[in-house]
Amino acid sequence: MRIKEGFALRDVADNYVVVPLGKRTADFNGMVKLNETGAFLWGKMNQDCTEEELAAALAEAYDVSEEQAGESVGKFLEKLRKEGFVTD
Repeated sequence: MRIKEGFALRDVADNYVVVPLGKRTADFNGMVKLNETGAFLWGKMNQDCTEEELAAALAEAYDVSEEQAGESVGKFLEKLRKEGFVTD
């Protein structure tokens, strides 16, 4: 899975926000604020990856268990899917 074309992560005044670009602005008005781990995962999803790969990367980067990372990734992906940000 990966992030759909037409969305970009920006660092604005020490806040991570996702903004629509080009034609996406017609479908998605506004922006989404991400925390540091959300921004980390978003960055990893600029390339095709699996949920398991995201969890492993999160566990390694933030020194948490694979189980805890997997739960966090699952919740994050659920929100991204609901908003239409990802392709599977």
